[in-house]
Amino acid sequence: MKLLFDENLSPKLPRLLANLYPSSVHARDCGLLGGTDTALWEFARDQGYCLVSKDSDFQQRSLLYGHPPKFIWLRIGNCSLLQLKDLLTFHHLEIHKFEIDPLTSILSIS
Repeated sequence: MKLLFDENLSPKLPRLLANLYPSSVHARDCGLLGGTDTALWEFARDQGYCLVSKDSDFQQRSLLYGHPPKFIWLRIGNCSLLQLKDLLTFHHLEIHKFEIDPLTSILSIS
Protein backbone atom coordinates (compact mmCIF):
# COMPACT_ATOMS: atom_id res chain seq x y z
CA MET A 1 0.00 0.00 0.00
CA LYS A 2 1.32 3.37 -1.03
CA LEU A 3 0.33 6.28 1.19
CA LEU A 4 0.76 9.94 0.30
CA PHE A 5 0.97 12.02 3.48
CA ASP A 6 -0.37 15.56 3.30
CA GLU A 7 1.89 18.41 4.36
CA ASN A 8 -0.10 18.80 7.61
CA LEU A 9 1.54 15.54 8.75
CA SER A 10 5.17 14.90 9.64
CA PRO A 11 7.53 14.22 6.72
CA LYS A 12 9.12 11.53 8.91
CA LEU A 13 6.07 9.24 8.65
CA PRO A 14 7.00 7.42 5.42
CA ARG A 15 10.33 6.33 6.92
CA LEU A 16 8.83 5.40 10.29
CA LEU A 17 6.08 3.31 8.68
CA ALA A 18 8.05 1.84 5.78
CA ASN A 19 7.68 -1.72 7.09
CA LEU A 20 3.85 -1.50 6.98
CA TYR A 21 3.36 0.93 4.10
CA PRO A 22 6.27 0.54 1.68
CA SER A 23 6.68 3.07 -1.13
CA SER A 24 4.82 5.72 0.86
CA VAL A 25 5.85 9.35 0.50
CA HIS A 26 5.22 12.79 1.94
CA ALA A 27 3.91 15.71 -0.12
CA ARG A 28 7.27 17.43 0.41
CA ASP A 29 9.10 14.55 -1.29
CA CYS A 30 6.94 14.94 -4.39
CA GLY A 31 7.38 18.68 -4.85
CA LEU A 32 3.86 19.31 -3.59
CA LEU A 33 4.68 21.34 -0.48
CA GLY A 34 2.51 24.45 -0.51
CA GLY A 35 0.54 23.11 -3.45
CA THR A 36 -3.21 23.12 -3.83
CA ASP A 37 -5.53 20.38 -2.63
CA THR A 38 -6.33 19.73 -6.27
CA ALA A 39 -2.67 19.17 -7.14
CA LEU A 40 -2.23 16.75 -4.23
CA TRP A 41 -5.47 14.92 -5.11
CA GLU A 42 -4.52 14.55 -8.77
CA PHE A 43 -0.99 13.39 -7.94
CA ALA A 44 -2.36 10.73 -5.58
CA ARG A 45 -4.89 9.62 -8.19
CA ASP A 46 -2.43 9.54 -11.09
CA GLN A 47 0.37 7.80 -9.16
CA GLY A 48 -1.78 5.23 -7.32
CA TYR A 49 -1.43 6.61 -3.80
CA CYS A 50 -3.96 6.60 -0.99
CA LEU A 51 -4.09 10.13 0.40
CA VAL A 52 -3.69 10.59 4.18
CA SER A 53 -4.60 13.89 5.82
CA LYS A 54 -6.29 15.65 8.70
CA ASP A 55 -7.87 18.04 6.19
CA SER A 56 -11.67 17.73 6.00
CA ASP A 57 -11.61 19.29 2.51
CA PHE A 58 -10.42 15.96 1.12
CA GLN A 59 -13.38 14.22 2.75
CA GLN A 60 -15.71 16.54 0.86
CA ARG A 61 -13.78 16.02 -2.37
CA SER A 62 -13.92 12.25 -1.90
CA LEU A 63 -17.69 12.35 -1.38
CA LEU A 64 -18.07 14.43 -4.52
CA TYR A 65 -15.68 12.57 -6.85
CA GLY A 66 -15.27 9.12 -5.28
CA HIS A 67 -12.04 7.27 -5.80
CA PRO A 68 -9.32 7.06 -6.91
CA PRO A 69 -7.61 8.21 -4.88
CA LYS A 70 -8.84 6.66 -1.69
CA PHE A 71 -8.69 8.96 1.33
CA ILE A 72 -7.72 8.19 4.92
CA TRP A 73 -9.05 10.95 7.13
CA LEU A 74 -7.19 11.26 10.43
CA ARG A 75 -9.78 12.77 12.74
CA ILE A 76 -7.41 13.55 15.57
CA GLY A 77 -6.28 16.73 17.21
CA ASN A 78 -2.74 17.76 17.84
CA CYS A 79 -0.62 14.77 18.67
CA SER A 80 2.99 13.72 18.70
CA LEU A 81 4.74 11.96 15.87
CA LEU A 82 4.92 8.82 18.02
CA GLN A 83 1.15 8.91 18.66
CA LEU A 84 0.48 9.29 14.95
CA LYS A 85 2.84 6.41 14.12
CA ASP A 86 1.14 4.25 16.76
CA LEU A 87 -2.32 5.13 15.39
CA LEU A 88 -1.40 4.14 11.82
CA THR A 89 0.32 1.02 13.08
CA PHE A 90 -2.66 -0.01 15.20
CA HIS A 91 -5.04 0.42 12.23
CA HIS A 92 -2.81 -1.16 9.58
CA LEU A 93 -5.07 -4.19 8.99
CA GLU A 94 -8.11 -1.95 8.65
CA ILE A 95 -6.17 0.28 6.25
CA HIS A 96 -5.09 -2.66 4.10
CA LYS A 97 -8.70 -3.96 3.94
CA PHE A 98 -9.79 -0.46 2.96
CA GLU A 99 -7.28 -0.45 0.12
CA ILE A 100 -8.80 -3.51 -1.55
CA ASP A 101 -12.45 -2.64 -0.91
CA PRO A 102 -13.77 -1.54 -4.33
CA LEU A 103 -16.75 0.32 -2.86
CA THR A 104 -15.23 2.46 -0.12
CA SER A 105 -13.60 5.84 -0.80
CA ILE A 106 -13.04 7.18 2.73
CA LEU A 107 -11.64 5.64 5.88
CA SER A 108 -12.04 7.76 9.00
CA ILE A 109 -9.62 7.03 11.83
CA SER A 110 -9.73 8.63 15.26
